Amino acid sequence: MRRYEIMYILRPNLEEEAKAAVNEKAQGILTDNGAEIEKVNDMGKRRLAYEINDYRDGYYTVLYVKAPTEAIDEFDRLLKIDDSVLRFMTIVNEQQ
Repeated sequence: MRRYEIMYILRPNLEEEAKAAVNEKAQGILTDNGAEIEKVNDMGKRRLAYEINDYRDGYYTVLYVKAPTEAIDEFDRLLKIDDSVLRFMTIVNEQQ
């Protein structure tokens, strides 16, 4: 298994329950497919570098995970179709 850093940005107009549900869903996708979540860094609401879908702000979350590629592929597939997620990025963490 490789180590990954996953960052995703949620819409700023989500309510607290909806944000918690999306975060739970994202982590559930990974753990259901054999990934280990090492650390969750909820960075809160921040200004975007550029407008995305007429939003200037977003809720940032960074996940540090150890996962097989199948879990990452499934995570990417499901987050692409989630309307609550503005953007996400998955990178391989070669350090450590």
